[in-house]
Amino acid sequence: MPATSCRSLGPVRNAVVVVPIKAFTAAKLRLAEVLTPAGRVALARVMAAHVVAAAAPLPVAVVCDDDEVAAFAVELGAEVLWTPGLGLNGAVTEGVARLAAVGLHAVVGAHADLPFAAGLAALAGTTATATIIADRHGKGTNVLAVPATIGFAFAYGPRSFACHRVETARLGLAERVMQDAGLAWDVDVAADLHPPAELGPLPWAAQPCP
Repeated sequence: MPATSCRSLGPVRNAVVVVPIKAFTAAKLRLAEVLTPAGRVALARVMAAHVVAAAAPLPVAVVCDDDEVAAFAVELGAEVLWTPGLGLNGAVTEGVARLAAVGLHAVVGAHADLPFAAGLAALAGTTATATIIADRHGKGTNVLAVPATIGFAFAYGPRSFACHRVETARLGLAERVMQDAGLAWDVDVAADLHPPAELGPLPWAAQPCP
């Protein structure tokens, strides 16, 4: 699929939620002991759909390099930012640059595996603020809202929360570190399929291997 022009987002909109989504067949491999391959695909799809829905009323741009994911995004009404071979950080950086080029002022980056995602639109900040929500371990970054045009260096990975705080300071942005138990809960390993009671049940029934 060729790179899109982002024309459906339009220059009149000032914020967008960016959701990077890897190929569903390659997602959640660390759950192989408890989920079948089909179960992992289904899980990845339902979580991604939930995150896209949690962006309303803001538009969504899905960053991807997989045809199935692109078709999935289109079905959900999201824009597709086709970014093959760039890796997560390169793909998000390229996607945000394209959005800035068509007039977007702010982006809210959210991972596609947040089953309790809600209220993402409210996190869109000003051109002088970065909002960071870590995973529940305080190491990764689950949600990151930054100005689109400032050239923020995305550094997702095991220590991304600390790295993003350093980048926020380097750019002179006001830092807003938020605590949100729902947005802090992502799903990577088997234990993540059993959230604490205060979060409630996962919004689907995961099917374990027989």
